[in-house]
Amino acid sequence: MARLNLLEETRFEKVPVTVYENQQIASKAVAQRIASLIRQKQTKGELAVLGLATGVTPLRVYAELVRLHREEALSFKNVVTFNLDEYYPMLATAQQSYVTFMHENLFNHIDIARNNIHIPDGTLPLEELHAYCMVYERKIEQLGGLDLQILGIGRTGHIGFNEPGSAPNSGTRLVTLNDLTRRDASRDFGGKENVPTKAITMGIGTIFKAREIILMAWNGKKAPIIKKAVEGEISSEVPATYLQLSDNVEFVLDKDAASELTRFNTPWLVKDCEWDEQLIKKAVIWLSNTVKRPILKLTDDDYNNHGMAQLATEKGPAYNINIDVFNKLQRTITGWPGGKPGSDNQQRPERAQPEKKRVIIFSPHPDDDVISMGGTFIRLADQGHDVHVAYQTSGNTAVWDDDVLRYMEFAIDFNDSIGKDSSHLQKIYADMRSFIETKQPNQIDTQEIRNVKAFIRKTEAIAGARYAGLADDHIHFMALPFYETGKTQKNTVTDVDVELTMELLQQVKPHQIFAAGDFADPHGTHIVCFNIIVEAMNRLRQTEKWTNDCWLWMYRGAWHEFETHEIEMAVPLSPQEVERKRNAIFKHQSQKDTPVFPGEDAREFWVRAEDRNRETAAMYDKLGLANYEAMEAFVRWKF
Repeated sequence: MARLNLLEETRFEKVPVTVYENQQIASKAVAQRIASLIRQKQTKGELAVLGLATGVTPLRVYAELVRLHREEALSFKNVVTFNLDEYYPMLATAQQSYVTFMHENLFNHIDIARNNIHIPDGTLPLEELHAYCMVYERKIEQLGGLDLQILGIGRTGHIGFNEPGSAPNSGTRLVTLNDLTRRDASRDFGGKENVPTKAITMGIGTIFKAREIILMAWNGKKAPIIKKAVEGEISSEVPATYLQLSDNVEFVLDKDAASELTRFNTPWLVKDCEWDEQLIKKAVIWLSNTVKRPILKLTDDDYNNHGMAQLATEKGPAYNINIDVFNKLQRTITGWPGGKPGSDNQQRPERAQPEKKRVIIFSPHPDDDVISMGGTFIRLADQGHDVHVAYQTSGNTAVWDDDVLRYMEFAIDFNDSIGKDSSHLQKIYADMRSFIETKQPNQIDTQEIRNVKAFIRKTEAIAGARYAGLADDHIHFMALPFYETGKTQKNTVTDVDVELTMELLQQVKPHQIFAAGDFADPHGTHIVCFNIIVEAMNRLRQTEKWTNDCWLWMYRGAWHEFETHEIEMAVPLSPQEVERKRNAIFKHQSQKDTPVFPGEDAREFWVRAEDRNRETAAMYDKLGLANYEAMEAFVRWKF
């Protein structure tokens, strides 16, 4: 019976899928399978031929293999490896090369023979590449083929660098990279313009010949493409769908990457559900969007015809369910994000008391506050709350080098205009200009350049916070040490980061904390900064009584928005408030037009924010609630 239930639950899935609680557990499981294969081959005196991938996805797998080698005597002397791909052209010694990646994360730490390592050569002349790729294929064939191929998946659906349009029988070859793939890689190269346009990759046909294929994917950013790869039709537009034709493939996912699969996203379509309040809310919103009718117009037939008969039977009739969900959504809307004085707390997302609250808005980068919750920020200040803003990092990696020179030229001209000696500044300026002219992609800036970049972002943040209504002594720059590396790769968080956060919290003793809950940012800074706040609060909660009255609200908007069923507080914005928010964002001039790290969204940050705020309001309108110009959304974090 359990087997039949599982088959019913996964009936939309066209490949075997294993879902783990998190990527750490999943990575260890994959590493153990690799280790088991290696040991089986050793007992037979045979070689284990592995196809390996690069990128963030396999990092923890490689770390676990290194641990198994060091602590459990796993030997790699009988292992031969073939890497999937390499950028072209690419020096093997470059920091961004997959040669560097593989040696730093695996090969330098195990006992594999160097002549058993094969990684596509990104240094060859173009005219030699075709012959080289043929030899790469023959080497795999001469060893009897790949025993196990490890794969990640790109957001275009590529496996290896087999981009949309790749043929299912393709072999190792030179390919042109999709623009989205290059944008995703821009962080490693210090900007998309530095990412190579081509790469050498194993073909889909080569991958298919492996006796076992494991495709891994972590986090919610991969969820949409995973759904297409697992449940969609086979198409050259999503090369990973070709894996549906293999009898030897398995997708290994964490919960977030699996979140859009039918059995997790709309479980009522495949099984009977335990209908709690949140699932009912999600299902009714889904039904309203599916049949394109407001919630209060949904009928019993709508429920029965769209896989929700169980809900109507257990909790119905439909009208009662509709009213309940509609009322819950209605109560999330408030023009009083700090609580409305004299109101009934049961009907509003925030407490009425105290009427004037102490508030800290934590902003991971110097512009996340106004981009993600600028309207609410301004409203909190307008309504008389004691609002502080804390910029957790300097954001100094996200400023163009041209801006540094421009500001230095301004400083020199200003000094000259008041009769001050500018010779020292001119010397620093000359050194900066010389460095920038020969700077390599992702090369760490000099300390002087990093300082100027930080000053630029600091002055912009001050201008934005002042525009929102804050006094200078309520604007805090934390410069958390984990961030200050001068490169995109950051240090590990330490107690110093947490203690600096605790000191500010103890100083303000806030009733409300607003923090970035948008963990899709390509830098990974948001989730690090959020975890620092949570750790600081957890420590303070052991001894500080004021923490019992402190609520933490998560905001999003810089990278994506909360789903409608998740929203617990929706703050509507008038057309005038949208304009004020836009003006606050415009204070961050270095981030306008084309920012250094735009992520996958080509729109300017202010455009993204306005579009997402309007989309949130439009969704409420479609569900049958009031029609607002825009809305900022929040979810409360429960300690």
